[in-house]
Order: sequence, then structure tokens, then C-alpha cells
Amino acid sequence: MSRKGENIYKRKDGRWEGRFLKGKDCNGRRQYGYVYAKSYRDVKKKLLTAIQTNTEIVPDKLRIPMLQDECREWLSMLSPQIKLSTKIRYQNLLYSYIVPKLGNISISDISYHTLDTFCRDLLCNGGRKQTGLSSKTVADIMSVIRLVFNFSHRRGFPISCDTKSIIIRHSEKEMRIFSRSEQIILCKVLQEDLNPFHIGIMVCLYTGLRIGELCALKWNDISFSEHTMYIHQTMQRIQIEDNKKHKTKVIITTPKSKCSIRTIPIPDNLLTLMKRYQQSTTGFFLTCNEDVYIEPRVMQYQFKRVLEKLEIPTANFHSLRHTFATRCVELGFDIKSLSEILGHANVNLTMNRYVHPSLELKTDNMQKLSTLFAVKDSVKRC
Repeated sequence: MSRKGENIYKRKDGRWEGRFLKGKDCNGRRQYGYVYAKSYRDVKKKLLTAIQTNTEIVPDKLRIPMLQDECREWLSMLSPQIKLSTKIRYQNLLYSYIVPKLGNISISDISYHTLDTFCRDLLCNGGRKQTGLSSKTVADIMSVIRLVFNFSHRRGFPISCDTKSIIIRHSEKEMRIFSRSEQIILCKVLQEDLNPFHIGIMVCLYTGLRIGELCALKWNDISFSEHTMYIHQTMQRIQIEDNKKHKTKVIITTPKSKCSIRTIPIPDNLLTLMKRYQQSTTGFFLTCNEDVYIEPRVMQYQFKRVLEKLEIPTANFHSLRHTFATRCVELGFDIKSLSEILGHANVNLTMNRYVHPSLELKTDNMQKLSTLFAVKDSVKRC
């Protein structure tokens, strides 16, 4: 049976609840922790353990941390939960922009005016050349600041600024989509000489693979009998922490999200080309070698060389993925199926960001209006 002063109670659902004092927040308010168990004896054991191991630091008005300290604490807490590439991206934003300008200010003293001035300065004078950062980069910086502020708020420190009120408006760059005539020219030339770069471009144009997924693809991920490829890895170049000799390195890791791990059906014509190109049953798909790979930036460079040679206006390698999505919609693909082939979490992303009605499709649709003129003309004759 529970005793008075133990802070142990029996709940209506039959479970036992134990409450203990964790500490006080910066305003002096008590903060409590809770433990639960099926019996009084078990919850009492849990409560004693919780009290003995409670090491939470109680914030104090005299010990409100500087922003740089909270940035360090936040990243340290988050690091085990995120990919290395994400951690390095956060580090770059923190220590290239946020900490140098705001690091020595108390987390509670950072106001709307402080952040608004900070963002305006980045937009006008940020970057190595001090010519201003893009609105996309400044928006990313503000996203990190919001995460740090939310972390501090959960730790009990007072935050005087509503970071949601700082809005950086930016528009997505319009992705170039290859016209049908450009795609025909491109495919004709690529098929004549199936080198690693040409087959790679063809695969992305007809499956929608990301460039990192293509570079990490191996022959044992491809099933000729089932006409499929299994996408479960991506290749990228990241910065190296605390290394002065080599600034970057290539890594192969899991894709950006669980949805990106997927099985993609291979069109018959593309499968025929892949069989024609195959020189090995193991190793990387592009090189047919276990120890040699082609990294994304090399693939990007070679792609632009191909476009230049064919006198096709330049485009980013990612345009192949967007062109694939656009062609699929033009051909009447089921949007849910297309979304899963692309590895998207939902169809809204597919429709809003990846589908671009081509001029040819717009023309075809507009020509449908001609039927109205024909009807009108026939009515007059009657």
C-alpha cells in the first residue's frame, strides 16, 4: 500500500504512478518527472531509481547560456540520431554563419530585431565574397536557429523571440525539362556509344534515379529475370571533420529517406541496353569494377560535356529525373505509382515539384479547343 508523502498513486486504469521532483525551471517553477508500473512495488523501485539517477541541470537566471553553448549542446545531442552528411551540413551553417555573428549573445537576449537584422545582413553581405547569400541558404540557416531555440525552450530556458515570425521568402529555381525532340537526339547519340557516362544518363532518363543512387548502384542490385533494380544506397562527397590535408571524401550511405529505398521496374528497351553494356556480374554498375567507381561530380561534368557536344542548352543532371517524371505524366502514369518509383513520401511532392507540363503537352491540350470551333461551325450550317 502507498504511504503518505511517497507521491505514489493508483490510477483509474489500474496502473501505479510515481511522481518525483526533477528540478526547477529558470522562472522558479517546479518540474516533475513520472514513472509507471503495474504494481505498487514495481513503481516504487522505478521511482527510487529515477530519483537517484536524476541528473537534470536546473537552469538558473544567472546561468542562461550563450547561443554558441546551446548550439554545441544541441548538435551533440542530435549527432547520434542523424546521418554524417546531415551533421556536417549543420556544422557548416552553425560555425560559418550563426556562431560568428550571434554566438556570444545570451540565448534569452536574442530578439526579433536581432534575428531580422542578422538575416538582412546575410542576404546583402553574406558569403566569402560578401555579395550576399541566396534566400534558400538564409532560410536553411533560420531553420537551424529554430531547431536550437526549440531545444533550449525544452530545456527550460526563456526564449524572447518567436522564430516562426522570421520568414525568408524564396522561390525554387525552375528546373529545365528536356523537350521531346531534345530527348530523341540525346538518346540516339547515347545508344551509339555505350560508355559508362552514356549508359548512366540513359538509366536516369528512363528510371528517374538520383545521381548519387546511380553512382552507388551495383550489378547485384539488378535482376534481369525480374526486370527490376533495387535502390538502397547513395553516393556523395562530404567534408571531413578536423582534417587539413583532405577536405572532402566520397561515402556510400543509405538514401535520404526510407521511401527512397525501393524496387524500380526496368523498361524492356532500357534492359536490353543494360545487357549490351554489361561486362561483369559484380562491382559498380557504371564501371563494372568492385574497386573503381564514378562519383557524382564527375558524372555531372561528363553530362554537361555531352549536352555541349550536341549543342543542347545546358542543364543540371537532376533535370533527367524531372524530365522522366514529366514524360510519365504525359503518358498517363498513375501518380501514386510514379511517386513510389521516384522514392517520394507523398504524391503532393511529385505533382508540385517534379511534374512540369511541357510546351508540347500545353499545345496538344490547347488544340483540343479546336473541336469547339468545329461544333460552332456545323451549327451555323444547319
